[in-house]
Parts: sequence; C-alpha cells; structure tokens
Amino acid sequence: MRLLTPLIDAHRRPHGPYTVAAALLRHLVPAALERSPRLVAAHDIEIRAAAPELAGLVPGERATLEAGLSDEERILVPAPRRTLRLANGLAEFFRDAVPPGRSIAVCNGAEADPTDIELLDVMMRRIPPGTLTIRIYSGGPEPAQDTRDADELWRLVDRCMREGFLHAVAELGERGMARTGPGGTRWWRFAQRTATALGGLGRTDEARAIWDQVRLASQDPAMHAAAAYGTAMLDARHPDPARRDLTRARGWINEAIAISTLLPDPGERAFKLGFDRNGLALIELRHGRPDVALALVESAIGLARELGERHPLHRMVLLANRAQLLAALGHTKEALEDYGAAIAIDPGFPDYHLERGNLLFKLGRHEEALADFERAIRAGPPLPEGYYNRAELRTVRGDVEEALADLALVIELDPAYLDAYINRAGLLAALGRDEEARAEVTAGLALAAGNPHLLTILGQLETTAGRLAEAEAALNAAVEQAPGLAAAWGNRGVLRYTIGDLEGSIADLTRAIDLQPQADLYLNRAVALRALGRDTEATADEHRADHLP
Repeated sequence: MRLLTPLIDAHRRPHGPYTVAAALLRHLVPAALERSPRLVAAHDIEIRAAAPELAGLVPGERATLEAGLSDEERILVPAPRRTLRLANGLAEFFRDAVPPGRSIAVCNGAEADPTDIELLDVMMRRIPPGTLTIRIYSGGPEPAQDTRDADELWRLVDRCMREGFLHAVAELGERGMARTGPGGTRWWRFAQRTATALGGLGRTDEARAIWDQVRLASQDPAMHAAAAYGTAMLDARHPDPARRDLTRARGWINEAIAISTLLPDPGERAFKLGFDRNGLALIELRHGRPDVALALVESAIGLARELGERHPLHRMVLLANRAQLLAALGHTKEALEDYGAAIAIDPGFPDYHLERGNLLFKLGRHEEALADFERAIRAGPPLPEGYYNRAELRTVRGDVEEALADLALVIELDPAYLDAYINRAGLLAALGRDEEARAEVTAGLALAAGNPHLLTILGQLETTAGRLAEAEAALNAAVEQAPGLAAAWGNRGVLRYTIGDLEGSIADLTRAIDLQPQADLYLNRAVALRALGRDTEATADEHRADHLP
C-alpha cells in the first residue's frame, strides 16, 4: 500500500491535541475542497477543531453562538465525550476523503495526546484496512526542548478549553501556573481553567488542590467566590454518587453566594450571584427539593435581566434549567416555552434539542420529538445520544428496522454505550432473531457483567432454546440484581410455567404485574391460572389484558 503522507510524529509536544489529525487534514482538505466541498462542509466543526490553521479554508457553517463571545461570556465547558464525537466525525471524513489502498505510519504513539489516541482507535475500528492501513509505533524521536512562554501557553489552554480538550488543559494549565506569579490575574486564568478541566475529567482531588491553591495565593473576592463555587460543584457533581457530599457542597456554595453578594460592580455581582444561585439549585434538587431549586433558578433569571444583552449563554443555561425543573414538577407547557426560549438563543447547541425532544416524546408528540432529535443530530459531529433517542421513538412507533439501524450506529460510534446493546438485544429477541440477540447480549455483558436487563434477555433466549438450567440461572441473577425489574419477574414466570412450576409462575407474574402492568403479563398469568383450573381468575386476567395496550 502507498503511504498517504510521510511518517507522522504523534508526540503531543509541541503541537498539542490532534497532532495526527491536523497532519492528515492538512494533506487531505485542500484536495477534498476541490473534489467534494460538501464533504468538507459536513465536517466543518471537526476539521476546524482539530486543525485551526485550516479555518481560513473551511468556513464554519455550523458555528455556535459561543464562537463570537468574549472570554468572560464563554461559560460552557464541553463534556469529555465531545472528543469522541470529534473523533468519529474525523474518521468519517478520512474514510471518505482518502483514496483507497493507502496507509499511514505514526511514531511516538506512547506520547500522543489523548485526543489522538482516541482518534486512532476510532479510525482503526471504523475505516476498512483496504481503504487505509494504520501502523502505530510507540517510540520515536524526542521533540525539541519546550520553550513555550506563558502567552503562548495561554493561547493553547484557551483553545483547548473551548474545544473540550480537557487532558491538555490540565497538563498545559499546570505548566502555565508554574510560569506565572501566584495570585496574579494571569496565574488565576490558568488555575481556573486547570481546576475546571480536572473536575470535568473526574480528577476531583487534583481539582480540589488547585482551588486550595487559589485560596492560599489570593485575597481577591471574585477569585475566592469562584473557588468556593468550583469546590462546591466537585462535591455536588462527583461522578460517583456515593461520594457526593451535598452538605459540604452547601457550605461552599453559601460562601460563594456570600462573597458574590458583596462584589462592588453591579454587573459582575448580578452575573456571579446568579451563577452561584444556579449552583445551589443543583444541590437543592439533589436533596429532593425541586420547588426550592426552581425558586433559586427564577431568582437567577431575574438577576440575568440586569445584564441586558450580555452573557447570553448564562441566560440560555438558566432557561433550560428552569425548563427541566418545570417538567419535573409537571408544568410541561411552561417547560416547553422555556426550552423554546433557550434554543432560540443558540439553535446550534444540540443539548436542549435533545432535552425538549425527550419531553415531547413523553407527551406523545412524536413528530415534534423526532424533529428535535434530528436537529440535534445535524447540529454537529456524530451524536450517539441523538441516534439512541431516535431509536427509542422509532421503536414506540413500530419502525423496528429503522430503530435497529440507529442502535447499530450508536454502538459503532460508541462501543461502550451499554443501553444500546440492551435495547438492540431486546428488539432482536422480540423479532425471533435469537442468534443476533445473543450476540448483542454477549457483547453487552462483556462491558457490564451481571447487568440485569441483559441477563433478563439472556434468560428469555435460553428458555426459547430449551436450555432451562441456564435460563433459570440468568433470571435468578437478574431478579437478585434488580428486584424492581418487571421483565425479569415476567420472564422467570414464563420459565417456571415451562418447567411445570405453575404456582411459582403465577407468583412471579403477579410480582411483574405489580411492578408494571402489561397485557402480555396478564395473558401469561391467565394461561398458568387456567392450567391450575382457576378459570374465573384466568378470565378476569384476559379481560384486564383487553383493556391495556
């Protein structure tokens, strides 16, 4: 195979994230623009994120509002999963832009930035070897000594934060802190970005240590308020719910609010106080007090009105948060109005299209929900959640083959998306495509051994195949893992009928009906009841089934 480019050095110094991606894009984009400009336009976000030097060649047709805002107005921190979306979009571009029968060789793979490591993994999964063969060598030449000054470091950190390259922000930000005076404005900017990135990566102890450094190095009230807020969110948003400390979080957020209340500048005070009250609203929500959380968000929206046209993303987030709370409290009409207002501020931001689509789906407004899911899908790089939500909607509408295709794409985009395996296995089992269903169950259990939903489907498949001991083991484990899972009890009820345990079957089916009444459960129980000669009860179950979907 012919080499597509000379050997690519993946070392993250001196170029940082997407060193490999940028090298490939510089080679492929000019020719692709001449041959297929629509292909380039379809991947504008990914190309501009990975190779900002190509921004002059590739217009940002799907830009979000954030691109034109000042530093203080850019409050959104992309989730760590954003880089997976970018990697999938880049892989699709490379797959379609590379002439067949090419290869690339990459050295210094062990020193690559996590963005490139993730990208190469996605490329090797999704691009056929006949199109592009990829060889990666862990070693390679040492880069020149890093002489980057604080100004250049800041430009890199700022770009990485906007794009969601959080590993690079953590590494480069700490380097910037070491090259600036503690407590000063430039040092603070590095510290704030570094702590935020570490928190986003789940490295909470390291993030807390940075916020502690801020408290030790500075007497600036705004810095202390921000450090208190950041520390509160580490406790309130810990990725492990068991390690969340809402009491400690409340103490820190109250400190942030107390300081923000005293800030002398009216605009800064209104913004930061609203920001902090929104943080307290999260804590109240997790304490199970959505009405209190709603009052806090509404007070923050009132403060945002004092900002005029400034801080549009802050207003957007507050409106969407109020929409979530209103929906949780049953005020769906008002929630939809707030979602509409939030989306109007930045129609290119996909998250709120998904949230509104989910609410519309629950309300049975399927066409509107589908439109929102598809807007979210079109808004940026490949979005597994968008396809997953569309698959759920298509399942409810009976478009099963389309749902299966969406779920297959979700798994292709994100092989760790467990719920996609569960839903796909369930659909395939319902269609009688047992071997395909078993393959999805096996793949899902490799990710999450003992998952009760997958064990429930496995028990169903084993029952159908006549492997009754294996079916019983799977269903017993499912019931033990998730005693509130109606499907596990229902499937075990069917199994117990099959092995002649009619009383056990009725008991399991009754438990399933108590948890989630469904027509098929009543009909199955009717069969077991009739087998015991309890015809009156069986007829009653059949009548109940007739009145359920």
